[in-house]
Amino acid sequence: MTLVVKIGGGAGVATTAIVQEIARLVAEGERVVLLHGGSDLTNTLSERLGHPMRMITSPSGMTSRYTDSETLQIFAMAVAGQINTELVAQLQQAGVNAFGMAGVDGRLLVARRKAVVRSVTPEGRVQILRDDYTGQIEQVNSALVEQLLSAGYTPVIAPLALSHQGERLNVDGDRAAAAVAAALHADTLAIMTNVPGLLQDPQDASTLIETIPAAQLDTYMQYARGRMRKKLLGAQEALQGGVSRVCIGSASLRAVINGAGTTITTAESEEEEEQRTASDPRTTEAVRQTDTIHTAMREMVSLS
Repeated sequence: MTLVVKIGGGAGVATTAIVQEIARLVAEGERVVLLHGGSDLTNTLSERLGHPMRMITSPSGMTSRYTDSETLQIFAMAVAGQINTELVAQLQQAGVNAFGMAGVDGRLLVARRKAVVRSVTPEGRVQILRDDYTGQIEQVNSALVEQLLSAGYTPVIAPLALSHQGERLNVDGDRAAAAVAAALHADTLAIMTNVPGLLQDPQDASTLIETIPAAQLDTYMQYARGRMRKKLLGAQEALQGGVSRVCIGSASLRAVINGAGTTITTAESEEEEEQRTASDPRTTEAVRQTDTIHTAMREMVSLS
């Protein structure tokens, strides 16, 4: 089994505990690939360096970091410089032979840079930005990851991709994890965050939505706020790419994988399978033929 784990970059994510759980899974023989974010540290460094972050909202309602050339440098320092090496060191201390890398290494993640980015201003106007260094992943060098896994390494990947022109690009960590999971044909993608999962009411943990059939994911998008929208979009892309299930939550890694959070799966529930089977004409005909045979057998028994 291949498990892809994404550790969120926001404050409040239990990174140390997740690292320990990954170490136990690796010791049990699981193939684990770890991706991480870096939003909180990037924000902190941006403030310290006098270049405060700027968030933009697309016309579709997605929020993301505006990444000009200076922000890109700060982002690279945060994710590839500090966070990635810290995670690798923690895993090594826990007995895992971790291998740190960014998406630019070995052309692991190749993305298409967005020619223009559209941002909605507070006044409702659409603003065109042309100096944004973000991208959408189009290629994953899965052979490189497979080689590392086969050699006994646990890859730890920072969300910094390479453009087709050789530029560094900021890519969304959740969607990067989805792309890697799909390329590796992973069984499960676990997105570890600082909220319990998808909530109908973001202020009420008791409104947790525990299970979402992949076919109905669009319906549940209405409950996603802020960063959760990107997580659900990443989940959708992972499932469309062949991943069996995506688990989102803030409990322990094992608990989230076992359902303590929101699980989005392509598997049908028993009720859905029964409904689908009942509506299948072939099933109806088979039942009719079976009933006919049973009736004939009862008549034969009564005659004898």
